[in-house]
Amino acid sequence: MKLRLVGAGLGRTGTHSLKIALEQLLGAPCYHMVEVFNHPEHVAQWQAAANGEPADWDFVFQDYAATVDWPSASFYEEIMTQYPDAVVLLSTRSDAEAWWKSYSNTIMQGMDRAEPSPWKDMVTSMLANRFTPQWQDHDEVVAAYDRHNELVRRAVPATRLVEWQPGDGWGPICGALGVAEPSDPFPHVNTTDEFRAMMGLDGAPAS
Repeated sequence: MKLRLVGAGLGRTGTHSLKIALEQLLGAPCYHMVEVFNHPEHVAQWQAAANGEPADWDFVFQDYAATVDWPSASFYEEIMTQYPDAVVLLSTRSDAEAWWKSYSNTIMQGMDRAEPSPWKDMVTSMLANRFTPQWQDHDEVVAAYDRHNELVRRAVPATRLVEWQPGDGWGPICGALGVAEPSDPFPHVNTTDEFRAMMGLDGAPAS
C-alpha cells in the first residue's frame, strides 16, 4: 500500500478527527501518534529520523493509506519525497495562541508526566531536533508553530498542498483526494478534555 496523503500539520490541529475521517474516505488505516503506541517496533525508526538518520518509511507505513499528527508531521519532507504521488495536508488552528493553549494543556503536560521509555525519548528528540529545543517555553513554541507552517507552505508545491482547519469539514480533503463527500458530519474527537482524561491529566492544573 502507498500513502495517498501525508499530514504535515502538527498535533492538536484536529489530527485525531482527521485520522477517523481519512480512514472513512480511503478505507484503510491512517497513521497517527496512537499507532506508535500499538507498534513499539516503529519507535526505533522514528528515533533514527529524529537523530537525522535514514528511516525505513515503507516498513512504518506498509499498512497505511495516510498519515497525520506527530511524529510524521516532523518528517513531512522526507515522507512526501518517498511517496511523490501523495497529497500533503497542512492542518492548522485559527492562530498560534489557540494552538499553544491546546498543546500546553495536553501534549506538554502529558510529556511531563510520562514515565521514562524509548517512546518518551523519541518524542523528546523529535520535539527538540525538529520543532524547538525549548518545547515547553511559550514564546519559543509559538514561534516554532508559525515557522513550521510557513516552511510547509514553501516546501510543498501548490499542486500538492491542501490547507485545512477544524471546521472546514470534508470539502478541501475530498477535493484534493478526488473522492465524494460523505453525507454524515465530519468527525470531531479528542478534545482537550478528552485528551486530558485519556492521559490522566484531570488532576493537573491547566495552563
